Amino acid sequence: MKIKQIALAAALVTSLAACSDNAQQQAQEAADKAAAATKQAAADAQAAAKKAADETAEAAQKAAEAAKQGAQDAGNAVSATAGQAADATQSAADKAKEAAGNAVDATKEAAGNAGTAVKEGATAVGQAAVAAGHEVKEGAKAVAHDAVETAKNAKDAATDAAKKDEKH
Repeated sequence: MKIKQIALAAALVTSLAACSDNAQQQAQEAADKAAAATKQAAADAQAAAKKAADETAEAAQKAAEAAKQGAQDAGNAVSATAGQAADATQSAADKAKEAAGNAVDATKEAAGNAGTAVKEGATAVGQAAVAAGHEVKEGAKAVAHDAVETAKNAKDAATDAAKKDEKH
């Protein structure tokens, strides 16, 4: 039996060895497939990382360009607004200058009109004074004439009275 056991043990060892060779081959194939899959996954990851880096760089470039354009647009808008403010200020200054000129002209015209009114008023007062003087003169003449008449009548009456007294 010992031979039988040795033969059985040898057969078992041979079968284990054969099984082991088969298992080793399958393990090697599985390891090779795993290595190939890992290598492919690493290549895919590297390609995805490169693509993500390229897209990130492109997005950063676009953002920088957009920021630059926004800054230019803002600068242009500020410049345009400042120009509009300067134009509005100049326009307001021109209008104020024109209004001041109009006020000066209106003041001159009002002063001229006031001077004319004073002159016309003085002329009217002078004419009224002349008219009043004429009326006073005419009135004085009438009064003097009446006084002369009255004096003449009084003289005549006195003369008549004196004549009557002599006759009596």
